[in-house]
Amino acid sequence: MSQSAKLSNAPATQRVADITYYLRQAHPDAACALHYETVFQLLCATILSAQCTDERVNLVTPTLFECYPTPQAMAGADRAELEEIIRSTGFFRSKAQSLQESSAAICERFGGEVPRQMDDLLSLRGVARKTANVVLGVGYGIADGVVVDTHVKRLSQKLGLAESSTPEKIERELMTLLPREDWIDISHLLIFHGRRVCNARKPLCGQCTLADLCPSAQV
Repeated sequence: MSQSAKLSNAPATQRVADITYYLRQAHPDAACALHYETVFQLLCATILSAQCTDERVNLVTPTLFECYPTPQAMAGADRAELEEIIRSTGFFRSKAQSLQESSAAICERFGGEVPRQMDDLLSLRGVARKTANVVLGVGYGIADGVVVDTHVKRLSQKLGLAESSTPEKIERELMTLLPREDWIDISHLLIFHGRRVCNARKPLCGQCTLADLCPSAQV
């Protein structure tokens, strides 16, 4: 039987289990790349990571968290000073507003603690499903969904795990295909693989542990 036939005949659940297994073998250190000490700091770092690299965010957050380590401090920050600290992350005015309004809401509506419910997180300014899933999964260990960033979106499509084009629909496809216990890890694994091996411009298919499981590698 040809490799393409094996790929087409393999049950989707078995393929995704194999993919997850080999990714864990290849990237045992896969984890959230953002630096933080508290769930609140993780929330802030994730808000800042929109349209920005994790590396750049990690350069900014030490100063940010030294000045404003808590929701109370962030809500009461001088807006101009806050904007200057996060300027290099891009869209700094909108992000500063999101940081302050979310912090104020956490203080006023959630007793100063970042909420543990998806709907509550989505009520905060600057928080969509990607950010909420990071906070729940990484911060609280709660698997309520799958983080779909650019790497997860691209690799899910290349590996034949998702057919949709929007992050929301791709997330639903992955949640249906994967067991819940893998929802948190799969994002870290795909992100690390996308950065280290399956580069968007020049994928290293010859060095890829998933080559035999990837329809794109057979083309």
